[in-house]
Amino acid sequence: MTTQTSRQSLSKSEFIEKATLFYAGYLSAEDNKTYLPNIVTSTLKSIVAESDHRQNRMIFKLAVEMAVMMNVVAANNSINPVSLERLRGECVKEVKRLNGSFSFDDAVSWQKGWEES
Repeated sequence: MTTQTSRQSLSKSEFIEKATLFYAGYLSAEDNKTYLPNIVTSTLKSIVAESDHRQNRMIFKLAVEMAVMMNVVAANNSINPVSLERLRGECVKEVKRLNGSFSFDDAVSWQKGWEES
């Protein structure tokens, strides 16, 4: 019971300390009107930066996996360069048509010539 109470009072103490520091900063700023927007801007920039960092890591991992897959496919198939360019153009059209959500199932259906359901 005491551990729970001390955790709660610690949280309240931390909250009060942070609120006091925020208010002191707000009051001591030369231009009170710009203090809050600067904090908000700074916080949003760090959130966006962290999100970008995570997305870049995931894109890198996907690029590595795609490179592995493409090398396996290229090693096991004889592909004519002209056919490859033609296929790339068709793929661009298909991905645009599907608004970027092209799946392996779509590729199988497309290669087999199956009708869209």
